[in-house]
Amino acid sequence: MEAETMENAKRKSTKTGNSLGVTIPEELLAQVGFKQGDDVRLEAKDGTIRLVKNRKTVLPKDVSKDFFDILNETIADYDKTIRGLADR
Repeated sequence: MEAETMENAKRKSTKTGNSLGVTIPEELLAQVGFKQGDDVRLEAKDGTIRLVKNRKTVLPKDVSKDFFDILNETIADYDKTIRGLADR
């Protein structure tokens, strides 16, 4: 059986409203630079859930948020093609 360390902390999920919640030890959060109030996103892939801290971005003065929304949509639409070109 694997010993619990701060890199490998075991927790039980708990009911929180209509969702499930999991507590994360402060020591573990400190190791990766998470603080209370940070914006995070959850990514699910291959049977795992990853917690990622959102980076705050400062937009250049003359660039609107809409530009990045459209850019992200375009990249998502053409991701396979873009990756194919990068591999050439």
